[in-house]
Parts: sequence; C-alpha cells; structure tokens
Amino acid sequence: MRHIWMIIFLAALTACSGADGVATTPTASVSPGRSPGEPTTVAENLAVPWSIAFLPGGDALVTERDTARLVRVSASGQVTEVAKIDGVVPDGEGGLMGLAVKDDQVFVYYTAAEDNRIVRYRFTGDGVSDPRVIVQGIPKGGIHNGGRLAFGPDGHLYASTGEIGDRELAQQRDSLAGKILRMTPDGEPAPGNPFGTLVYSLGHRNVQGLAWDDQGRLYASEFGANSFDELNLIKPGANYGWPEVEGRGDNPEFENPIVTWDTSEASPSGLAYADGSLWMGALRGERLWQIPLAADGSPGEPVAHYSGVYGRLRAVSTASDGKLWVGTSNKDGRGDVRDGDDRIIAVTP
Repeated sequence: MRHIWMIIFLAALTACSGADGVATTPTASVSPGRSPGEPTTVAENLAVPWSIAFLPGGDALVTERDTARLVRVSASGQVTEVAKIDGVVPDGEGGLMGLAVKDDQVFVYYTAAEDNRIVRYRFTGDGVSDPRVIVQGIPKGGIHNGGRLAFGPDGHLYASTGEIGDRELAQQRDSLAGKILRMTPDGEPAPGNPFGTLVYSLGHRNVQGLAWDDQGRLYASEFGANSFDELNLIKPGANYGWPEVEGRGDNPEFENPIVTWDTSEASPSGLAYADGSLWMGALRGERLWQIPLAADGSPGEPVAHYSGVYGRLRAVSTASDGKLWVGTSNKDGRGDVRDGDDRIIAVTP
C-alpha cells in the first residue's frame, strides 16, 4: 500500500511539472506558435534599465534605477538623457523604477528619502517640467519596493507595490504596501475601486510586472520567497494570499496563481503581452518566458527563450510595431556584467 501511494504521489508531481523545471497549474491546450526571431541590440551601456515606455513616434523613454536618469532611446539606438529625476534616493532594490506615458505626461515611481512615491511630469520633448507628486507615503525598504507603472485599457494608472520585507503589510488593507493600486492621472482612487481607496488587490509580496491581454484581462508577475514565483490573473478586491500562502493553496479566501515557477527558474520582473502570449523577464532565471494564452485567458505551457544568453532580464515592453523591447539588469549587483551591458534588445514575437 505504501508503495502504491508513493507511485500516486510521484505521478501527481509529474503532472504539475512543466518544461525547464517549471512548476505550473493545469494548463490550456494552446500552442505558443512560432519561436521568436533572433534578437537585435537596440542600445548598449545603460545602467539597470528598469522600465521602458514608448512615445507616440516610436522612440522609448527608459528609467535607470541607480543613476536616476530618464533617457530617450530611438529605434536606431541613439541614447539621449532627458532628465535626472530630483529626489530619487537609490537604496538596495529601490531607486528610479516604474514609468508610464500618457499624452504629454510622464509618470515615474521612485524611492525618495522617506517613502516610495509617484510623480507626474510634463514631457517637453527634450526634458520634463512641472513635477507634481500624485501619490506619496508608499512604504519603502531595502527590498521589495514593487515599482511598476502602467496605464490600463480603462485609461487609469496602475501601480505595483511591495511589502518591503514586512510581510504583514500585504494583508493590511489600509497600507499601500504589498498591493496593486489603481488611480486617476491625478492620483485619486479610480471610480469603481473595490474599497473606495487606491487599493485594487492585496496580499502581494513583490509585483514587478503588469500587462493586459487583448480582452482587457490584467495579469501580474510576482516574486515568491523560497519555493514559487507566480503569474496571477488580477481581479478587483481579490486577496492573493501572501504571507499566508506562497504559490497555490487550499484556502478559498485567497486567489491561486495561474502559473508558478521554481524561484531558480524565474524571479520575474517585467511583463508584456504580444501575439497571443505574455512575455515575462526573469532575473535569477536569466531567460525570457513566453506564456501562451487561450481565448479564455487560461495559460498554456510556458516556454523559455534565450536561457543564459543575456543574463538577468528585467524590463519588457511592447513597441507599436509589435516587437518586444527587453532590458538586461546585469549591473544591479547580482549579475555577471557582459561587454555592452546593460543593453536593450528587440525581439520579434
């Protein structure tokens, strides 16, 4: 009998294991399609490019976490400093992080002396002006600062925050730490938010990726602790369980991730949607994960690309021509620096 139960146990483990050592939830029957093409280098010699946001003409703005520089990168690879953002105090995993663009406004998420905050600027083409703090008081720490900014298809600004290593903050609904926030461009709670505050979802450890599919569903990539990194389908008002659960659990109060990875295979950061798949940068895992999505939003088998070729991958963003721009993060103190690092590469999905 003991032998039979061991066979059943091993079979269950096998059923939950995907390619490349990936532990997944049950997946949809959906093909990832053709493999992406050979990447081309867009820009080199950057320093921890944390976020990439595209301008209407096809150029991109890029934040550098530790230098506090905001740079403009043309499609031909020309790099021009737009501004050095005042008030940024880089520390550990904090610094100049998230970036979003809407019309002639630029929004950045950064670590200041006392907190993490979101600041809006007017973009002048060759600089920024008229800074206005729209959200302040987001707890800061040496680790787990979150930091992603993105405009959703509803026109509202979303921000991810980390629990700064203070686990219980993720479950405190009145704390801005360990959450996904949803706001107007003025920093006010967006209409329809589940609690009437900025908080859109809670129970997060450290979300660093936000992306919407072509049906408007929101997904988030999240760092786990010791066992499982996560991809979550985000629902308003939902609790994603940290620190009560890491990965999948059996408590109906908490939402389960739709995909999990062993932490050595992922440590996920940037997330983008293109050509029917989510594309997720992996830091410790040093690869670009492709997660094909079925029509109902359920995930197919994740596929790893460029494993170990470019090192740590953080920023991932979809350009107007459908290509992915992916930034390395080898100068963040945890990577092996290669000639030309840090760089931005372009990938055709």
